[in-house]
Amino acid sequence: MDLDAVSSTPLHPSARTTLMAALDQGWADPRRLHHEGRRARMLLDNAREVVAHCLSLRPDEVTFTTSGTDAVHRGLLGLAHGRRRHGATVAHSAVEHSSVLHALDWRGGPTVEVPVLRSGALDLAALDTVLDEHADDLAAFALQSANHEVGTRQDLVAAKEHLGDIPLFTDACASWGHSPVPAVWDVAAGSAHKWGGPAGVGLLLVRKGARWRHPFPVDDRGDERASGFDNVPGVLAAAAALQATLTEGEATQRRQHAQIERIRRAVSTMEDVDVVGDPEDRLPHVVTFSCLYLDGESLVTELDRAGFGIASGSACTSSTMTPSHVLAAMGALTHGNVRLSLHRDTTDAQIDAFLAVLPRVVNDLRARIGM
Repeated sequence: MDLDAVSSTPLHPSARTTLMAALDQGWADPRRLHHEGRRARMLLDNAREVVAHCLSLRPDEVTFTTSGTDAVHRGLLGLAHGRRRHGATVAHSAVEHSSVLHALDWRGGPTVEVPVLRSGALDLAALDTVLDEHADDLAAFALQSANHEVGTRQDLVAAKEHLGDIPLFTDACASWGHSPVPAVWDVAAGSAHKWGGPAGVGLLLVRKGARWRHPFPVDDRGDERASGFDNVPGVLAAAAALQATLTEGEATQRRQHAQIERIRRAVSTMEDVDVVGDPEDRLPHVVTFSCLYLDGESLVTELDRAGFGIASGSACTSSTMTPSHVLAAMGALTHGNVRLSLHRDTTDAQIDAFLAVLPRVVNDLRARIGM
């Protein structure tokens, strides 16, 4: 059974139904004036209005991109570009997704990393120090809504109060569809396949009045924030999934929060196992823990043999076996860590089965190395 739903979730039934219908109805170029083009434009506008309604935005604040990563790059770089007369420095928390770090590295301007507490939450006192030191040169601050590896949610409201007039960019890819995101950001990014939409659809959200300027070459299609051909069927399915997921939200989140709490309690009783992340102020469907003396890849392999799909290492770099910068910033173990993340249909019986197998797998692996 799959217990790795942070990177992607199965297509929501509402998204599947909408996608199949839209493949027949929304194939045309929505910028053409003929009948099929006008119909595609109507469908595209409908999807934008649905997303705007779900997130309490204006339709003209919503742009569809090719992925969450694309939305992060465009959102953060566009905000920094629009604020270039105010300053050259971009600050970010130490636990941001690699897409934020890669975007800033590509940009090449000065950056400042703000430390986090052991829970993964932003150190607001450290933020104040950065604000004092860069009062005249700070273009923007990047702070995720919740961490994709350990689940800790950030206090965006408090961060924005400290920032004052400095604009806030929020990577909300891990949150939307799973946890509310306070509407205090200036520019934000989302990813459809994390809430049950199709892969290949991201959200770039730019508040009216935000000083955002296109950071990349534009094409001749007239979109001021994105480039390329509109994926009308994909964005319709993404909107349908978001609407359905938010409708189901409270019940699903309560169930998942209780399931993860069971896992956290059970794992905490195991010898030499450290559960990381905030125990309460967290995403409802994510838990990460580290097992002393073991490497995460061995745990993933053995649990996979037992029928459980989980993740190890950094949520964005596990395939390269690169130690997690998130765990390092939190002062946690960067090896021997595994992450579970629940689908909307994960059952209590599946949690029971996992918890029954986990201690045996851990003990067997430790026995092999003489621990």
